[in-house]
Amino acid sequence: MTASTSPPTLRFCYAEALYTKTTHLLETLEQVEDPTKHRSALGDLVVELTQAGLENYFLKPLQSAKVGFMVQQTANLGVASATRIMAPMIRNIIGRLDGKQLLSISGSIRQLMG
Repeated sequence: MTASTSPPTLRFCYAEALYTKTTHLLETLEQVEDPTKHRSALGDLVVELTQAGLENYFLKPLQSAKVGFMVQQTANLGVASATRIMAPMIRNIIGRLDGKQLLSISGSIRQLMG
């Protein structure tokens, strides 16, 4: 990769409602005087985006591959379990960030949105 090329990316499609929610929250974070008042909302959003990513990168491809009911259900259960474990950790970490750090997270999400 040369200096003039960007690194490869891997993105996924997600619901229009989640896009609207994401855009609105990021704009709010970037415009308010104290972004820390929106920690909880950002934590919830990151959890929701993570769920959407897991669904798009793992569950939907399995469904398209027609892996069978038991395999699909096992995958669904695994993703649901992983999300239940990750969600409180994500919210806890984001809940401790300062305004500058929250804006950094916001910027990273914007980059992923392309």
